[in-house]
Amino acid sequence: MEVEKIHRRTFLKNTVLITGSLGLLPFSSALSAEKRSKMHFGLVTYEWGKDWDLPTLISNCEKTGVLGVELRTQHAHGVESGLSKAQREEVKKRFTDSPVTCLGYGSNYEYHSPDPEKLKQNIEGTKAYIQLCHDIGATGIKVKPNYLPPEIPREKTISQIAASFNEVGKFAQDYGQEIRVEVHGQYTQELPVMKAIFDQVTEPNVKICWNCNEEDLLSPGLEANFHSVKKWFGDTVHVREFNVGNYPYPDLFRLFKEMDYEGWILLEARTKPADRIEALREQLELFNALVK
Repeated sequence: MEVEKIHRRTFLKNTVLITGSLGLLPFSSALSAEKRSKMHFGLVTYEWGKDWDLPTLISNCEKTGVLGVELRTQHAHGVESGLSKAQREEVKKRFTDSPVTCLGYGSNYEYHSPDPEKLKQNIEGTKAYIQLCHDIGATGIKVKPNYLPPEIPREKTISQIAASFNEVGKFAQDYGQEIRVEVHGQYTQELPVMKAIFDQVTEPNVKICWNCNEEDLLSPGLEANFHSVKKWFGDTVHVREFNVGNYPYPDLFRLFKEMDYEGWILLEARTKPADRIEALREQLELFNALVK
């Protein structure tokens, strides 16, 4: 009984100390920090990083506080499947030695072609880059649906795309990689089409990468379209500049917060600012305001 009293006194004392310490901070600030920690801001090297070699890319991410990056294919950083084992280890080490997370690879592989040989090339190419992602310490590869050929029955192409995702997804499981399906392409970036594809996806590591397209706003609207596919969301989302255009980012982030989304929000910028470092810092500030 005496031991229980001692434990109780210790527990109450620690509780008072912890509560008192929290009281030194404004409650709203603590709550905002908690919410901000669930989503992280990163960069797709699509435009703003396309001409930076790997050391420059990492350095610029460090300077801006944008500490995650999706490497885009055919960009100046030169991280491609032709890298040797030693070169892959060097890429991995550069990221390991920095605060910047290499999230993965942004490929252009797509699976809608009615040409069996072209489809096979895209699938095999994806597999090669899955191995690359594993070797450089990344966690996934971005792919696309990317079209519905009008001369082919829509249902057939949708089934072919889903089957391709299942094939590369199963392969990727052996390498601990996620297949990130960007909501992209004519017809395929419409959310009902993405849902129809994912209704046939069976591999748990094949996920949707929300892409902030105008099609998201088509009837029945952003919220309904969002909820129709959110169960398949992966750990990356693509956004554009928060202060360009009319996309309803406050509404989108409300939906992400409601589902306690904890992934990476990756800027796939389209503009050409004179100072990309300052522009990245600005976008990070806007992101922080959205996740409060």
